[in-house]
Amino acid sequence: MSVTWRHLPASAREIANAAGEAVTAAHQRDPTTYAVAVERLTGADRSGLVLGVVVRLLLEETHPDGLDGDDVRQVLERCVRAAAEWCADVDPHVMLVLLAGALGVYDPGDDDNPPSPAAVARHAPLLVADLVSAAGRPLDGYLAAAFVEIERTERHD
Repeated sequence: MSVTWRHLPASAREIANAAGEAVTAAHQRDPTTYAVAVERLTGADRSGLVLGVVVRLLLEETHPDGLDGDDVRQVLERCVRAAAEWCADVDPHVMLVLLAGALGVYDPGDDDNPPSPAAVARHAPLLVADLVSAAGRPLDGYLAAAFVEIERTERHD
């Protein structure tokens, strides 16, 4: 992916920079840096949307033949186990909501306890970090593709 996000408005660049820092911190298992980046994501409007699109793009790439229930369970288990080794407050329910949301099968109206924006910001980079590792490619290309897709969708709505 040769598209870049660095030309985008400051708010989009803030999301991309914070997401990049959070994913890097997750790879390095650095809770201090992770907390700072997550705080930035929590305060960035629409960061959940951007990270949700990134998750979907990564799922599509790492599962080109589609996902079934076993695939979702494997991604969920792998991600939660890896994150729990260094991030004590990992919530499998939030991870499942992120996966279901990225796949378009989550309705917050049907959830008695939908995750807060802060919980999404805390968990989404963990999921992205796991999926980026599985894809074996840098995060920047997925971020750029997510911004392009969001822009395209907003133009057509």
